[in-house]
Amino acid sequence: MTKLGKGGTAACIALLMAVGTGCTNGEDEARTAAEQVAKSLTAVEVDVPLDGTTPEDAQDELDRIADALTGDEAAPTVTVGSVTLTEEEEQARVALRWAWDLPGTDRAWRYDTEAVLVERDGEWRLRWSPRVVEPSLRQGEALELAPLTPRRGDVLGADGARLVTDRPVFRFGLDKANTPPAEQVSSARDLARLLDIDADAFADRVEQAGKAAFVEALVLREEDVTGGITNQYRQIPGAVALADEIPLAPTRDFARAVLGTVGPVTAEMVEEPRSTYRVGDEAGLSGLQQRYDGSLRGKPGLTVEASTPEGEDRELFTVEAEPGTDLRTTLEPSLQLLAEEALAGVAPPSALVAVRPSDGAVLVAASGPGSEGLNTATAGQYAPGSTFKVVSALALLRSGLGTGSTVTCPRTTVVDGKSFKNYDDYPAAQLGRITLTTALASSCNTAFITEEGRVEDAALTGAAADLGLGVDHDLGFPAYFGSVPSPGSETEKAASMIGQGKVLASPMAMAAVAASVAEGRTVVPYLLPESRPSAPTEAGLAPGEARDLAAMMRETVARGSGAQLSDVPGEPVLAKTGTAEYGTGDPLPTHAWMIAAQGDLAVAVFVERGESGSRSAGPILEEFLRNAR
Repeated sequence: MTKLGKGGTAACIALLMAVGTGCTNGEDEARTAAEQVAKSLTAVEVDVPLDGTTPEDAQDELDRIADALTGDEAAPTVTVGSVTLTEEEEQARVALRWAWDLPGTDRAWRYDTEAVLVERDGEWRLRWSPRVVEPSLRQGEALELAPLTPRRGDVLGADGARLVTDRPVFRFGLDKANTPPAEQVSSARDLARLLDIDADAFADRVEQAGKAAFVEALVLREEDVTGGITNQYRQIPGAVALADEIPLAPTRDFARAVLGTVGPVTAEMVEEPRSTYRVGDEAGLSGLQQRYDGSLRGKPGLTVEASTPEGEDRELFTVEAEPGTDLRTTLEPSLQLLAEEALAGVAPPSALVAVRPSDGAVLVAASGPGSEGLNTATAGQYAPGSTFKVVSALALLRSGLGTGSTVTCPRTTVVDGKSFKNYDDYPAAQLGRITLTTALASSCNTAFITEEGRVEDAALTGAAADLGLGVDHDLGFPAYFGSVPSPGSETEKAASMIGQGKVLASPMAMAAVAASVAEGRTVVPYLLPESRPSAPTEAGLAPGEARDLAAMMRETVARGSGAQLSDVPGEPVLAKTGTAEYGTGDPLPTHAWMIAAQGDLAVAVFVERGESGSRSAGPILEEFLRNAR
């Protein structure tokens, strides 16, 4: 550092006062020293000559003051403002401008401090003080960051109903600070057994946690905390239940596979490139909560505080948290709950999807408990079986057949050496020469297969597309619209005619088929109004086609395999049952399906392993329709 001869500063100031002319030598030297101080502080170091303290003591104090900020990857930038020389004691008062880039925000904390430089033996030295770092700091205080969590946006349903919103819970856990060390493991095990969680795993977490840690065991909804739990946990040393609120749906399983869950971020999420998550944050972990986490979670804020070892805090600067944006869906809460009640006792994977034909809104997307959290309702991929005969019937109508045209329904039929038959209890009275309407209503496999020669490969795919099946759309959530590929052989084509072979669909896609018949045009389902696909430019179905299909599906209810729906109150019900073989075994296991439409409601029910559409899916659909008014 450049040195200035003894008395040089005072002489310069005296000369400046006497003659009114510029004399910048001392000021320039002081500014040079000040720039070095700013550079050092930007690096969070005290690497400059000091006055009145040692470099080691000053550095220790700076580390103590700034550790919480720099440890959270905040970074200061310090620049020099004015430098003012004073005659007394040959000093320079330096205005330092501080700017901290605060983690997780797009705001900077800006303020000014004053540093005093003292000339000693021709050298400018910094007079160290905590107020060099922050002008109001008192002895013993340090800078701390207190995060501010934004309010997470709600997930809304039809008419603005709040599906996922903050609901009261209790966080059960062990407070190690108030648990005698000798009892911590036994208390952890007792609490785990009370809450029916892994006792060994929770005891291990308690042992590894800090001496004063609260170790969370389980979060329970307020309504799930029984009197027995309340009475018993209080008898366990150190066990506590902390009241809180977290984003939850009306019930534990309410549209869970679609809506998703919110929980603590994982280490992998924190470590991802360009991640904005920090340890302790909560985020969407699956479903819509995960896909739209960026808008739902909002922007976190924080407060910079001056804190003492005794826990006394002073607020210095705050970046307010910005609340998340609500996410709108079309789910109708009462219907969703009805669907989940209807599926509650179904052991295999299952689903019920309801669509409003007039606009395509998905009112229900329920996956049963047997799905074990998987999204069977909108993303499942299964052979649709005889529900697909609605598509085949449309293709046959377009080939020149009418609803009253005669087709042949033999007991069995053979295509390229492959034998096809009807379901085991197919009514014998409906064999032989029957109408196309009867073939659909009674679900005669062999009738549709014997007529497959009338249908071009592309015609079947086109008929499916016009009924909302097999054409992908980006709906903003996992949605499978099905696949109706061109068959590779006559055997595959025969299987396709009855919804087997390579034909696949989701329950949502089959609900769209029923909705398209009811509405008389191609209906594309949507769940998120913000991601609603454009309506097809053409109706897809001619008026006569829709009318004929509706009449045939009505006959299925009046005198066919959907007769159990014939006395459902309200408008006439249109329906089609379906059973599809899959997998291996003798006999082969079967998927059970039923689709229906009544008024402005179209429904598809699916059971992965069932007896038949009418026996396994039918009662579920009937229960739903009877209670959906």
